[in-house]
Amino acid sequence: MKLGLSLGYWGSRPPEGVGELVAEAERLGVDSVWTSEAYGSDALTPLAWHGAATSRLRLGTAIAQMSARTPAATAMAAITLDHLSGGRFVLGLGASGPQVVEGWYGAPYARPLARTREYVEMVRTVLRREALVHDGAHYRVPLEGGTGLGKPLRSTVRPLRADLPIMLAAEGPKNISLAAEIADGWLPFFLTPHDDGFARERLRIGFDARTDGADPALFEVVCPVNVVVDDDVEAAADRLRPMIALYVGGMGAKGANFHLDAVARLGFEAECAAIQDAYLAGRKEEAMRLVPTSMVEQIALVGSRAKIRDELAAWEDSVVTTMIVVGDATALRTMAVLVEPGAPA
Repeated sequence: MKLGLSLGYWGSRPPEGVGELVAEAERLGVDSVWTSEAYGSDALTPLAWHGAATSRLRLGTAIAQMSARTPAATAMAAITLDHLSGGRFVLGLGASGPQVVEGWYGAPYARPLARTREYVEMVRTVLRREALVHDGAHYRVPLEGGTGLGKPLRSTVRPLRADLPIMLAAEGPKNISLAAEIADGWLPFFLTPHDDGFARERLRIGFDARTDGADPALFEVVCPVNVVVDDDVEAAADRLRPMIALYVGGMGAKGANFHLDAVARLGFEAECAAIQDAYLAGRKEEAMRLVPTSMVEQIALVGSRAKIRDELAAWEDSVVTTMIVVGDATALRTMAVLVEPGAPA
């Protein structure tokens, strides 16, 4: 299992110390750094910035939201970043959720799986430097109607890699299988070793449907995991309860929260329902208190270094191929030493 570093997305302003953390990740031999976007900072610009200051780290989006850019625009950005970084870019895509897609981008959210399939197909067409022609239910290029002057075009720039890796963010069963069918990797969220059997089965279904002959052994599962190193487990869990309450309780509407579904699947149906009820009613502090420590311990690594070391074995035996550390420099250094004993201290 490799290690990655999550840079996430910005809060109300650019976070401090990120450049130093990225430099530390490269010094420690970490494999990759990953950015994301919600409805503030974007995922691509920070990768270009930090990529210019590094030479080895893979640079991935986890995730770039599909509704933020047309397939052609995403392919252009991927080609550009891959050239600038010397072939280090990884394109992680996700459908996001209806609140962001319809409320921020003003785009329809319906049928996200079909839309994802078309989107990836179009990006791959551009990466192969073929003329972009697509007649789908969600995307049509060239545009029908309009001036009538649109024509099939291919990228003026020759992509550095026609097989630039594309990964899909997925939490629902069908979306996980879709990732295994059409992508080079899966970006889960709230995945744990306790859910490993479910994950493997959904991936197997996707691999069985694959038609390009790709080797499933090369498929990547790149999973973000919050890490808090603290001898006091409850104190460590307290640092993550607000984040878990936000995602389980507030990231999505009632009946349309994929994060809640993923955590509930671990055996926390009642707890998730209570967290969501409190959060959507505006009782955020109560929602945080309703996050049990057992839930935190399943979806994160919290506690002393020895405790984390003991729990790490289950992750290394799981379907996860890269663990993206979500945490501070202490967490990153701890994980580097535990996962790669020869890593510099």
